[in-house]
Formats: sequence, C-alpha cells, structure tokens
Amino acid sequence: MVTAVEDGVNVLSLSVGGPADDYLSDPIAIGAFYAVQKGVIVVCSASNSGPQPGSVTNVAPWILTVGASTMDRDFPAYVTFGGVTSSMTIKGQSLSNSTLPQGQRYAMINAKNANAANVPSENSTLCFPGSLDSDKVRGKIVVCTRGVNARVEKGLVVKQAGGVGMVLCNDAGNGEDVIADPHLIAAAHVSYSQCINLFNYLGSTDNPVGYITASDARLGVKPAPVMAAFSSRGPNPITPQILKPDITAPGVSVIAAYSEAVSPTELSFDDRRVPYNIMSGTSMSCPHVSGIVGLIKTKYPDWTPAMIKSAIMTTAITGDNDSGKIRDETGAAATPFAYGSGHVRSVQALDPGLVYDTTSADYADFLCALRPTQNPIPLPVFGDDGKPRACSQGAQYGRPEDLNYPSIAVPCLSGSATVRRRVKNVGAAPCRYAVIVTEALAGVKVTVYPPELSFESYGEEREFTVRLEVQDAAAAANYVFGSIEWSEESESDPDRKHRVRSPIVAKTTCG
Repeated sequence: MVTAVEDGVNVLSLSVGGPADDYLSDPIAIGAFYAVQKGVIVVCSASNSGPQPGSVTNVAPWILTVGASTMDRDFPAYVTFGGVTSSMTIKGQSLSNSTLPQGQRYAMINAKNANAANVPSENSTLCFPGSLDSDKVRGKIVVCTRGVNARVEKGLVVKQAGGVGMVLCNDAGNGEDVIADPHLIAAAHVSYSQCINLFNYLGSTDNPVGYITASDARLGVKPAPVMAAFSSRGPNPITPQILKPDITAPGVSVIAAYSEAVSPTELSFDDRRVPYNIMSGTSMSCPHVSGIVGLIKTKYPDWTPAMIKSAIMTTAITGDNDSGKIRDETGAAATPFAYGSGHVRSVQALDPGLVYDTTSADYADFLCALRPTQNPIPLPVFGDDGKPRACSQGAQYGRPEDLNYPSIAVPCLSGSATVRRRVKNVGAAPCRYAVIVTEALAGVKVTVYPPELSFESYGEEREFTVRLEVQDAAAAANYVFGSIEWSEESESDPDRKHRVRSPIVAKTTCG
C-alpha cells in the first residue's frame, strides 16, 4: 500500500481482509492510515461472513467499508413440480448452460433420502462428494441444501451420481438470498420460503415429479436492492462507536471480464473457459464504490478522502424500488448494520451539498481517545500543523463517538449523551439547511442544535450537536436505529435541494 501511494495512485481498492483486529495491529488499517494521510482514499470490502452480527472487517474509520446487495436484474430459473393438473412453480436463479426438455417431467428426490451406504443423511442432504447413491439418484432431479461445500460442487456431485438436475435450496439461515451460478447441470437455486413448498410436496407423495426451465436475464426485478446474506454485518467489533459497514453496493451476480486461465467456478474439476464471468461477494461491490470514488476525485481533485467518503455516505438511499425499505435475506427490513448509510447512488454523490471532513488532528484525537498502551502509537499520526502527534497520558481527547463521521453510533447510552459534528458547504452559497429527524429511535429522543445552519461561502464549516436522551431504556436495550437529515432550503432556486442524511444507532446496554 505504501508503494502504491508512492507510485501516485488516487484510489486504493482492496477486496481483501481478515478478521477485525486492533487498529494498531491490523496491517490494512495501518497501510490505509498512511494512504489517507497522503490524500489517497482506501475502499475495502466488508467481507463475506454475514449475516452473523459483528462479522464486518476493515472497520477503521479512515477506510470506506462496503457491503453487498442485489440490483434489479436476475437470471431466473423455474422449478415446476406435481402432476399435470396440480402443479406448482417456484422461481430461483441459475446460469447453467444445461437445460431439460420443456415440460418433460422427471422423478425427484430429496438428497436426504438419497444417501449412499454407510453415509449419514446429514452429508447427503448437503450433497457432499461421495454422499449420494447412484441407484437412488440416476435419472432424477435431486434437491440439495445449501451450505458447507461449494454450490456448484453440489451439482457436480449430483451429475456424477447420474442425476439430471439439481434444485439447490436455502436453509433458514440463508433465507431469500439466492445466487446465479454457472452450474454444470440443469439447476435452480431457490429461496428458503419457496423451498418449503417443494419439501412439503416431496414428503407428500411416493412418486414426486418435476422439471427445471430457465430464461434469459430479466430487468426491473422487485424488490431491489436486497442485502446479500453473505454480506458481513455490524456492529463494529473493534470500536462500536463507529458504524460499519459504511455503504452497500451491487455485489450479487455481477458480470465482468474474466481470465481464461481458470474456470468460471475456479474449481479444479471445471474445465470450462470463458472471457467473462458472473460473480458475487463484497469483492464485487468494493470495486463499484472505488469507481464512484474515482469519478468524485476527478470532479473534485482537491477533496480529502473523508470528504469523498462523506459524499458517498450521506447521499445513499435506504429504500428499494418497491416503495419499501431495503430488505435482508429473510425479507425483513434491513438495518444500518447491514447497509451502513444505505445503497450507493453515484449521481447524487457527485453533488452532496454538505460533507463531513475529518482532519489529521481528528484521527489523532480519535486514536488517543482509545487509550492505546503503545506510545507513541505505531501509526504515522500528524497534527494539522504537520508535526508528529503522540498521546499524552492524562490528556483529554474526547470520546471515539465524537470523531467527525457521517454516521453516529452510541453504544452503552445511559441517561443522555451529546455528540458533536462539523459539516462543510460544498454547494452553492449562500445557502441554508434545516434538520429533521427522518427516523426516530425507539425509546430514545433525538435533539439537534442548532436546528438550522447557514453558509455564506463555499468551504465554510458549521458545527452542531446531536443529543440522545433515553426515554425508555428497555425499548432501546438492544440496538435501535434512526436518522437525521439536513435539508437545503433555497428561496431563490426551489429546485436546489440537497439532502444530507446520517444514520444513528444506539443502545442502552453495554457489551
């Protein structure tokens, strides 16, 4: 990372990361800190360990951390089961280049009941290699459950056992999250709720039958975006006072150029070669945001990494294209622990109105507020005067939650707490903004002061405070979520209306 910065890069995009670690021990956090000090923004994937709480990685506040969500395009595959006069069709996803004859019914079997001799049904349920009995599977469509081994490998196991097709069913943990994979056999990946109907049917008859059909890509899919189940979740396991991830972006079934040196699945048994591929993961969403960062950097070459990050976060959207909230893999409304500030919007990020800038001194105070045992801390920390900073024992550095960040997180809220923020005008001037609490927190009253901010020139900064007051501690015992929004008011130009949104998370219990 140091070499890249010295080579003159403008953006570092890192689709890598290990378990979250202390900022003074995490090599990515240390390298990213150096880059940000030199004016280079660092964008990292949030990791693919979701939906477990606290699984997010790359959580340093100077890193732009990206989760993964869907877009309004999918690759549908349909599973029809039952008799000619009493059939049911469920929808899944697939990029299989193998198809079954339209309407021709095949015998079906639950992989749980297709286990080979001396193989536990727990293994055959997941279609592990060598787990299926060819005599039970031959010529049939096999219903496998997602988990442990690769999704595409399950289809190969079915194919090697003589099966003609596979329905890959999610368990409850993966919920509605389905992925289009380049399967080696006619296949459909189907959600948990849809598969309940299929499993009920398989258990209701001695001779289940069905078939699989696929169609071309479909656009305008609703709802979208939806959070990917694999996208790692908050809260931040290192400093819960910093909300992570920061943003979400398209990371499911992303099409891009691909090396023909390896197969589309990167599995040893797959000898196919393609010039492009479709892949999923936060490693796909991270480059989307990196590209948007490049656009902003091109338009505003003098903006700091924090300003660019703020523009992306405060202009994000938390709603879907079906007039609802962004949902998670279960179909329930997702939270900022899944999407951060929301789903990225590239056009709006180019014109944010206000930004939260974070200086070298801000980061130095943040690190010192964590009370590091190492002094001087092993990071290239400098004050705004360009001189090295060290943490002084006994000095007051504020609290981590007071870092000038575009989101607000207050764990262990007792009675009340007030956090400070500072915004910079990067729109036309003069201008005036009024604040509204766009989403109230259950059991917590939010008060912003002052309620209006006026700016006379470009680059002018104003400070405000956000007071969180507990009104019902039990209601906020677990994390509750809300948001505030600064809305521009312009008498001379009614069409000029920036909206600068910040999510808030808080809870009244500690730990």
